Amino acid sequence: MMGLTHPGQPLRNHTKSSSTSRLKHCHRTVTSSDNAPTNYRMYIAYLLILLILTPRVNSSWWYIGALGAHVICDNIPGLVTRQRQLCQKHPDIMQAIGEGAKEWIRECQHQFRHHRWNCSTLDRDHTVFGRVMLRSSREAAFVYAISYAGMVYAITRACSQGELKSCSCDPKKRGRSKDKKGEFDWGGCSDNIDFGIEFAKDFVDFKERRVRDARALMNLHNNRCGRMAVKRFMKLECKCHGVSGSCTLRTCWRAMSDFRKTGDYLRRKYNGAIQVTMNQDGTSFTVANQDFRKPTKKDLVYFENSPDYCVMDKYAGSLGTAGRVCDKVSRGTDGCEVMCCGRGYDTTRVTRTTKCECKFHWCCAVRCKECEETVDVHTCKAPKRAEWLDQT
Repeated sequence: MMGLTHPGQPLRNHTKSSSTSRLKHCHRTVTSSDNAPTNYRMYIAYLLILLILTPRVNSSWWYIGALGAHVICDNIPGLVTRQRQLCQKHPDIMQAIGEGAKEWIRECQHQFRHHRWNCSTLDRDHTVFGRVMLRSSREAAFVYAISYAGMVYAITRACSQGELKSCSCDPKKRGRSKDKKGEFDWGGCSDNIDFGIEFAKDFVDFKERRVRDARALMNLHNNRCGRMAVKRFMKLECKCHGVSGSCTLRTCWRAMSDFRKTGDYLRRKYNGAIQVTMNQDGTSFTVANQDFRKPTKKDLVYFENSPDYCVMDKYAGSLGTAGRVCDKVSRGTDGCEVMCCGRGYDTTRVTRTTKCECKFHWCCAVRCKECEETVDVHTCKAPKRAEWLDQT
């Protein structure tokens, strides 16, 4: 999937979906047969079976990232008519969204690299994350929020870099303004985040608004958290003008912060996510536990408790933690006791080559020696077969 590795899982291959291969097989059957009507009916039958067996994850637009520069709108499953129209009308924006998808998935994997669920993706699977997103859990809440944030971030950045035909720098940042330091002139290229937000609303939220069930309301709420997170970290950057840099005059522009800040913020929101239920008229949420506060627009919300992610569970979409690297001495989520779910761990002694004794040489190079060190690597044991069968 998108050339990404699955952090923390170097010793295990992920389960791959066979949906693509089945579809390709159907296509070969239709094109290579002399009996077109019969094989066309067979193709339709296979396609219906494929659609029934494929997990239903609404945000199939995540798959745009796997297509790279060759985004073909008709090849993205699950898009509704409005989304497909926008895709066909704005191929340059779709390419920016695809590049952004790689970035927010990497950020998701960074944030959960030391946890049982580590935001793993599935190769060649249009759902990207598999069945784990079917559950209305706090993990799904986080993914919807950070994916939406990633889309807004990618589109806004592409606008400022002049890569898109339909937008450029923020046109509202013109003339003079002032802040705590005094007056300044708007100049440079302010990031046009309003365009990024509006396009994301039109493209992503449109499908959720058509459904209007409990999961759609949850997704819309967490989408809002994602776009608010990007806007939260907009900053004012300025350049001073004057004699010897005296800053008697300033030219300023609005710019997005590094996406890591958004990832860190949403991760904190994940930790404090609030479990909710639908109210009686099905239009909003109420807290599942009355002892907790009501969620605000900035809080992530979820309906269902998460699985423990300890063992492979195809129904829940859990890949398990067998083979995951853990820290023997840590008492946190990356510790072997927690990561391995009490199953124990194997220890392997490995030799690593690292750079050492680095020295700076004028001007301007850093030269290092290569040193070898022997370390112990601890990996989680697989569950006993009887225990594994109980979960699959």
